[in-house]
Amino acid sequence: MHEMSLAESMLQIIEDAARTQKFTRVKTVWLEIGQLACVEIEAMRFCFDAAMSGSIAEQARLEIVETPGRGRCVKCSLEIPIATLYESCPGCGSYEVRVTGGNEMRVKELEVE
Repeated sequence: MHEMSLAESMLQIIEDAARTQKFTRVKTVWLEIGQLACVEIEAMRFCFDAAMSGSIAEQARLEIVETPGRGRCVKCSLEIPIATLYESCPGCGSYEVRVTGGNEMRVKELEVE
């Protein structure tokens, strides 16, 4: 389950921010996850709770913001929304669609004390 390593990386980001910004408790974490990021949302919620145990984010609420997938057709340059990898272009039917967004995951915001 790679969600656990992602949650542990989030904890590292939070701890680094706490050191530089001098906060002692995290109340809420807003996590942006792209539709094409290959992250299972419920597994991420479970792993987040486990990874944050005993840390400054132990009781933090996880708010997940899902972003849609986007792509651009190599053949006809049409910008399209895509829900899964390897979709065909609705304009020309080509399967040469490059992902241009929705494949990332990032800590968007922290509510801290």
